[in-house]
Parts: sequence; structure tokens; C-alpha cells
Amino acid sequence: MLNFNVGGIDRVLRIVLGLVLIAMVFVGPKTGWGWIGLVPLLTGLFRVCPLYSLIGVNTCPRR
Repeated sequence: MLNFNVGGIDRVLRIVLGLVLIAMVFVGPKTGWGWIGLVPLLTGLFRVCPLYSLIGVNTCPRR
């Protein structure tokens, strides 16, 4: 079982930021840098951030 460490507002912000950055690939500056939005999008969708695991951060409510 995965230990979720991304929750609540953090999760929503990651998903929105990821979608905005990916949208920049198709509209706006149209550079490849927008694909970096996959990182926050995927960490938001899967609720697991490897960096958070390394530094011991957890924004999920305790169960």
C-alpha cells in the first residue's frame, strides 16, 4: 500500500498548476517547458510526492 503524503489544498494546487503548465505547450509561448507540468499533475493525481517522502513532509490528514 502506498503512503499518501499529498492532500487537500496541496493536491488541488498541484493538479491546477500541472494543467496550466501543460496548456502552455499548446497556447501561449508554445515551448517544451510546459511538459514539466506533468510532475505536479501526476503527484497531485496519485497523492504521492517522492520529494516529500525524502524530506519527511506530509500534507495528508492523519487517519
